[in-house]
Formats: sequence, C-alpha cells, structure tokens
Amino acid sequence: MNIENPERLVVIGVAMMLFGCIAPFLMVIQVWESTFFLNFLSYTMSVLGMALGFTGFAMWRARRKRSDDDDDKYR
Repeated sequence: MNIENPERLVVIGVAMMLFGCIAPFLMVIQVWESTFFLNFLSYTMSVLGMALGFTGFAMWRARRKRSDDDDDKYR
C-alpha cells in the first residue's frame, strides 16, 4: 500500500466499514447464515475500516497543512 496516497486509505476504510455494516444486515434478514466467522469478520472489518479511515484523513490533512505552510512563509 502506498503511504503517499491517503485518499486510497480513506476509500479502503469506507469500503471496509460498509462491509462491516451490510454483512450484519444480511445476516439479520437471513440472506446469509449467521456464523461466528462472519460475525467476527464483520466486526473486524468495521473496526479496521474506521482505523484506516481516520489514519487516511489525518495523513491527508497533514499533507495539505504542510503544503499550505510552504505557500505562506511570512505567517
């Protein structure tokens, strides 16, 4: 994974969080059979997706702030 691209981290994090929300919904309406593995997988994807999203947003903001500071040297 390229660390120089925080937008990709945010997109991957959102996709993981969506899976973490849609999978339990599909289990509740009995489209998928609820198993321990699927429950654990959906929880893990949700938590890791949130962590990746926060990391991506922090890196994105730090990169933007660094470029803003380079433009205004007399602040």
